[in-house]
This record gives sequence, structure tokens and C-alpha cells, in this order.
Amino acid sequence: MEQNFNEQELNRRKTLDEFAKLGINPYPAALYDVTVKSTDITEKFEPMPQPDPENPLTPDKLAGEFSNVSIAGRIMSRRIMGAAAFMEIQDQFGKVQVYLKRDELCPGEDKTLYNTVFKKLLDIGDIVGIKGYAFVTQTGQKSIHAKELTVLCKSLRVLPIVKEKENQVFDAVTDPEFRYRQRYVDLIINPHVKDTFVKRAKIIATMRDYFNQAGCLEVETPILQSIPGGAAARPFITHHNTLDIPLYLRIANELYLKRLIVGGFNGVYEFAKDFRNEGMDKTHNPEFTCMEIYVAYKDYNWMMDFVEKMLERVSMAVNGTTTVNINGNSVDFGGKYRRLPILDAIKEYAGVDVSGMDEEQLRKTCKELNVEVRPEFGKGKLIDAIFGEYCEKNLIQPTFITDYPVCMSPLTKRHRSNPDLTERFELFVCGKELANAYSELNDPIDQLERFEEQAKLKSKGDDEAMYIDMDFVRALEYGMPPTSGLGMGIDRLTMFMTGETTIQDVLFFPQMRPEKL
Repeated sequence: MEQNFNEQELNRRKTLDEFAKLGINPYPAALYDVTVKSTDITEKFEPMPQPDPENPLTPDKLAGEFSNVSIAGRIMSRRIMGAAAFMEIQDQFGKVQVYLKRDELCPGEDKTLYNTVFKKLLDIGDIVGIKGYAFVTQTGQKSIHAKELTVLCKSLRVLPIVKEKENQVFDAVTDPEFRYRQRYVDLIINPHVKDTFVKRAKIIATMRDYFNQAGCLEVETPILQSIPGGAAARPFITHHNTLDIPLYLRIANELYLKRLIVGGFNGVYEFAKDFRNEGMDKTHNPEFTCMEIYVAYKDYNWMMDFVEKMLERVSMAVNGTTTVNINGNSVDFGGKYRRLPILDAIKEYAGVDVSGMDEEQLRKTCKELNVEVRPEFGKGKLIDAIFGEYCEKNLIQPTFITDYPVCMSPLTKRHRSNPDLTERFELFVCGKELANAYSELNDPIDQLERFEEQAKLKSKGDDEAMYIDMDFVRALEYGMPPTSGLGMGIDRLTMFMTGETTIQDVLFFPQMRPEKL
């Protein structure tokens, strides 16, 4: 495949021949022993005081435990001043300055390593190993005095240069098209981006620890499924050649996890990759991560308490506080969250009482409220459309919206005090759904009837309605104990905990249209 290179990139390719002539492999297959991080030097190193002014110690001896360090990183800047030079290298943790002196780096007569390799063949973006000792420059900057330099990888592409002054970035690369397509470059030139993904990992680790302490077991369930169940969503479909059957990328892992509760586990959870063949925007990606947990002998009231404590712990672990700034709103994940039934929320924010309305009345109400709906919408989606238009934007602080009508919740147990409602909640933060939870439906007869109602909606053209999963009904017929289940979007939770405003900023590689190279 033909590639187009600019003049700088062509020159970099020519340096490969120069390396070969010198007998230097710019891509060595060798172990390089790294003993320190950049932050060890910039944050932890303190030079020893001179013990005897009349018999002063050499600078390397004053470095104490940092008198013999080895570090590797990418060259991000350099200043050559004849027989001496400074460069800045960057590792995963930050940047550190390196001082190079030709006569110390090349103590013999052969000065090729400095005069040719460092001055002419190495460029910004190349990866090198440095061995030497820590010291403080005359300007007070903690640095490494290089005694040895090793070429570890030659960069053939030119990095976009990010301009900084006094540790302040004033010319960062911000084009999202570039950043998302070439995340590997984004991580190099915008090091703060790493922080988001470090926090994401901490969120998952904190949740995992919380679930394990509660006695739950982490499990794995199928991604390829013969019936896409557990949510109302449009699936991706593929074909298995050997079995000659259609298969779907899972839209949720709920029904398999509940099968494990039937099988005798008291608590199971999974951090799952789910896939939905739907729209893309700042809060939706077709591939996303969802955590689902199911705990036997619990209900949705218990799960609300469980979620409050979990999010408080996550926020403290990631940010050191329960209060997080999200889109300019100060949101507190500590303490108790408001619990508001969905029909009361519609009455409060839309000014109408939709309880008891049939489909025709709901459609008329939507028209009066200027809420756009489609002809195939049933009662559940009509109610959800009103709620989405009038209520969600008002739910800034964490709020449990509870007690959804049966028509909106085909997998949920009927409410113990009102059979027209279900024991379900959704958690909203800053106008966005973060979690969905139920007292799980474990009546197989009721479950089959709900599936059949979904099938009628599908026949009317609702391509997000659920399929009938007879094996899951059979599992319930063996008996599933009272169970509470929760699904929570990890991508959206990461957005909230890191202050990011788009889902693309919390995914290493968000989905995009193919690029023409």
C-alpha cells in the first residue's frame, strides 16, 4: 500500500540507513532495566548536603540513592549547545530533564554517539534509555546527568508539537477527530488524558473490591447469543457458519446472570462489553461497558442503599471527595439520594397525571405536551417519552426514579402494594440515566406473559422490543429466589467521576467512520 510522507518523515526514514552503517539497531530486541520513574526524580529526589566542604563529594555521590538510575522514555524536546545538551524525556508518569555532556557520554576518542547519533539521527518522538545520576541544575531543576544513552526505538512519524511555558500548555492539540482516531498520539502529546483512564481503572477496581467484600462472585457470560435478551435495544446480528444459525452480539448479560442465581449462586456480577446497533452521540457508543450484579434474597430497596454506599466509596477513591463537578454542577454522591416515583415525577415536572391512562389517552397527552412519538410506541414508551422530555433535565443531584408501570418493565417483579407498577428504579445524575435496577421477576408464568406482550410490540414494528427467551422461562420454572439486580454504565460513570462531557473521552478507541489512509 502506498503511503504519503512529508519531507521530515522521509528524512527520518533515511536515518535508518545511517544507523545501519554505524552498526546500531534502532529497534533492538533487548531487555532494558528501568529502575526509576520520572516522578521519582522530579518529586522524591533531594541531593545530600556536603558532609565535608574541604573534601567535597562529587555530584554523583551527592545523589545518594539516585546515584545510579536507569530510565526510558520518549524524547519530547531538546536543546543542543555544542558539546553539551539538554533534552526532556517522557514516560508513563511524566517528564524529566536529562543533561548530556559529549566528553562524559563518549569518554574515548570516538564521539560518534554524541556528534552523529544524538545530534543528527535522533529526533523528538524517539524512545531512548538513559543511565546516570540525579542532580539539580543551577536553575534549580531536578534532572538526570546522563552517563549512557541507548537507542530503543526510532520514531518515523513527526509528533504534533505542544507548546508549553512555565508548565502551562498554551498550544495543545484539541481536534477531537485527530485525538480519537490517533489515540496513541493523543496520549503522547496530551499526557493528562492518561489520568482519565487511570481513574477509569480505579473506578472498576473499587467497584470490584466492594462487590467481592459483599460476597459476590465475578463471572463471565456469552457475548455471542442466539437470543439477544435483557434489554430493549436493537442488536447487531452475525451468522455462525458451522451451526448455520444467526447469532447476536449481546445487548445485555442480565438473563445469563439470573440463570446463575437459579443455579445456586447468591451473588454474581460481570463487567461486560455490550453492543447496541443504535444511534451515536456524546453519551452513546455502539460498544460500551456495563456492570451488572444480581444478589439473591434482596429487593430494590436494599439495592438503593447498596448503590449509595458504592458510589460514595468510588467517588472518594477517585477524587478524594464525594462532591464532583459535572458540567458546571456540584454533584454530591455522599449520603442518601432522593427517591421519586416516576408517575409523581411526571406530575411534578410535566404537570399531568398519567396514572391510569390507556394508550390512546397517553398519545393524546403527548400531542398536547408537544412530545414527539412514533406510531409503533406502546404505553411504556409513551410514558417514557414524556418523562424524558420534561423530567430528566431536572434531575441534577443523584435521584432514584422508582416504581415504573408494568408496561415499561418486562423483567421486573410487580410492586408489592400496587400490581400496576413494578419494583424498579433508575438512578439519574445530571439529567442522565446512570443505573437501572429491579426486584427481579421470578414468576415464570408472569414472565412469559410479559415476553408475549413484547412480541406483540415487535410485530407492530418496535425493533427494540424484547425477544421471547423460552430457555430463560424454563430456568425460572425451576425456581429463582427473590433477587435484586442492577445494571450500571461504566462509561457514563467514568464521565461523571472525571468531569468529561463526551463518552468518546472515556473510551480509548471510540467507534468512528473508517478513515481513508
